[in-house]
Amino acid sequence: MESPFVIVDLDHAPEDRALAQETEPRDRDRVLIGLAADPRETFEGFDILLTGVPDPPKPWVGCADPHATARQLSDLVESRPAASVALVQVLRMGDRLSIPDRLVLESLAYSTLQGGADFRSWLAAAPRRTHRPAETPVRLGRDGPRLSITLDRPWVRNAFDAATRDALCEALQVALADPSIGRVDLCGNGPAFCSGGDLAEFGTSRDPARAHLVRVHRSPGALLHRCARRVTAYLHGACVGAGIELAAFAGRVVAAPDTVIRLPEIGMGLIPGAGGTASIPVRVGRERTAYLALSGLELSVEEALRWGLVDEISDLDDATADSRRAFQH
Repeated sequence: MESPFVIVDLDHAPEDRALAQETEPRDRDRVLIGLAADPRETFEGFDILLTGVPDPPKPWVGCADPHATARQLSDLVESRPAASVALVQVLRMGDRLSIPDRLVLESLAYSTLQGGADFRSWLAAAPRRTHRPAETPVRLGRDGPRLSITLDRPWVRNAFDAATRDALCEALQVALADPSIGRVDLCGNGPAFCSGGDLAEFGTSRDPARAHLVRVHRSPGALLHRCARRVTAYLHGACVGAGIELAAFAGRVVAAPDTVIRLPEIGMGLIPGAGGTASIPVRVGRERTAYLALSGLELSVEEALRWGLVDEISDLDDATADSRRAFQH
């Protein structure tokens, strides 16, 4: 079997540049990385574009040593080929789809990978965790035209379980059903906005096909997309997996200085499954989304601001004061 990874040095030779124009049709089942010293030109057909220039323009990713970064990505892709290839395929196709259709495509790929050997291997090696549910995982507050929605499982850093998903869907339905709500503030109680999917529930569904139907039917991402222009997400602490995937749907994203962003799913043999392949590319492009997901690296809040993944860095003690007062009411 051919390597699932292709690196093209766009500065090296004319034939490499010619390959850049031909890669997509011939390499649908491989991850395509382009390297260049000068990021002014954008090459079509690549999943990630790397350059040594600091703070390059979109869609390029700047790094100290593009060749070393590409080799690291190659090792990661080789270790999780099914998830890596599925990710870039979903992102490529998503360019031509509406947000609702992107969510369906993502869920189909996610459910497929749930039945795969890599996820089952990761699950078997993962430590056993005890589910620690909340009686009210999402709390609502109302102050005139403002609705505050607060994720409230602070003892697990607001890990996203099925009950939280369902409660968030109900809260967003309130916003959609009431035209007098002019603003929705989405926050997380405790040390983090959301630390991602609750690992205590991972692998508990033995029917990936049914899980797909549930994921599409009860989709906070789809609801956030429908009311996005009214939503401000306030991030702090860990914003991992679902934490950033859902927040990226918001019309405005405000992040505290301690915010840390990461997409860890590829390492589990999965792809983002809370809407990240639909929401994040709208803000940063599919190439930077692929880099964030394939590398699994932490993205600092300063880099997230430069990329456009967040819109403002602010001390949330001030930014969410009105929301906290509404919650207390």
